[in-house]
Amino acid sequence: MSELNEHPNVRTAVRYHQAVSCFAVGEELAAFFHPDAVHTQLPNALFPDGIVRPLPDLIAAARQGRQLLADQHFEMINTVASGSQVALEVTWTGTLAVSLGDLSAGQVLRAHIAAFLEFRDGKIIAQRNYDCYERLRPAAPGEHGGARNATALEMS
Repeated sequence: MSELNEHPNVRTAVRYHQAVSCFAVGEELAAFFHPDAVHTQLPNALFPDGIVRPLPDLIAAARQGRQLLADQHFEMINTVASGSQVALEVTWTGTLAVSLGDLSAGQVLRAHIAAFLEFRDGKIIAQRNYDCYERLRPAAPGEHGGARNATALEMS
């Protein structure tokens, strides 16, 4: 991945995911996006019908994720850049700060993600996520980390 990080849009995409890992919200998060940006999550375990968010809704979702998660991390597996397009293969893990449905606070969630970002003027104008969540299941008594899940909680 080191060679691909030389592409300016890949560097921006990596910095963006690092900022999300640190729960960036508001202007800190918005700085990565073109004002007309749209984020699309294709149907997945958390959003069976998918969801499309303009930038203000994306920022609001990030604030919500900040309240639901104790921590989160993105591991970049692969990056590919071509012109104004960047494709990312990412593994996301997050720890619930609060109980969520049948899931307990402290459970570790995991998703395998393919994200496609389009850039305009050095900013993300469009992002499409294909989030593959590991099975969501309540933790057994005394178990944390049994349930695994992903990105809707963190925002992207």
